[in-house]
Amino acid sequence: MSDAPSIVLTEVSKWYGDVLACNEITATFGPGVTGLLGPNGAGKSSLIKVITGMLAPSIGEVRLCGAPPFSSPHVMRRLGLVPEQDPIYPRATAYEVTAYLTRLHGFSAGAAAGAAKDALERVGLAGAMDRPVQGYSKGMRQRAKLAQALAHGPDVLILDEPLNGLDPVGRREIVDLIKELGAQGRCVLVSSHVLHEVESMTKRVLLMDHGRVIADGTLSELRRDLSDRPSTVRIEAGAPRDLATRLVGLEGVRRVELLPGGEGLLVLTARPDELFGEVARLVLEERADVRAFAPTDESLEAVFRYLTT
Repeated sequence: MSDAPSIVLTEVSKWYGDVLACNEITATFGPGVTGLLGPNGAGKSSLIKVITGMLAPSIGEVRLCGAPPFSSPHVMRRLGLVPEQDPIYPRATAYEVTAYLTRLHGFSAGAAAGAAKDALERVGLAGAMDRPVQGYSKGMRQRAKLAQALAHGPDVLILDEPLNGLDPVGRREIVDLIKELGAQGRCVLVSSHVLHEVESMTKRVLLMDHGRVIADGTLSELRRDLSDRPSTVRIEAGAPRDLATRLVGLEGVRRVELLPGGEGLLVLTARPDELFGEVARLVLEERADVRAFAPTDESLEAVFRYLTT
């Protein structure tokens, strides 16, 4: 697989009559995992349809592995899609559906059979691949869709809400698989509402709201861009009142609160780097009893909340 970008969007817009679903989106996705996030109606599903060639952009340019997907059927062999909709052919077995769809990518009957079995085993359906899909649970159907997307060995994977319906163990297994696929050099775009699990898959996210990209980058980059939002830092310390008196006058510190039970402090600061430096100095030079300190609002959920409210 090439290291060149696998998905390139240039000023892409898509509208349906008077409804603008995607508005002048420019972005590039290469090897690795990227989270595609946004509230309902943000335009994620429309963007996925444009990237995968199901819809043509109203204006702008899309390149999937170097070609426009809407008019280049050959690039579909390099694409794997987990759609939001349930699998087709519910009366067929997962193995039958996966082998059939793999043959459509040009595989021989024997090669498709082997690829289908390997993919179903990889997603944890080895013991259920000969059962009709209509008898599957929601989580099993999600696994079947992922197997169908993986069987032909695509370079690019578009996963629309792949964790829906999975139990906690299943979520962990699929998250690990998605991370593995990204580490192998595939371009993986994951649309999801499960923020903490997206955060465990990748540090790069694309945030959409009302059809626009409102942020694109790693979590640390996005949090740094929110310079007008002070950071909240939790400090666990043995003598929190003494520490509070040292920090309350520090430049950038806006508020210091004692944690319940005397376990430490919550510090609101506009200059977290200076706060971290001062805490480190107190520990090294004055032997302050500080056990741990970390920002509480640099999670994906916090950044997402800041940018969409």
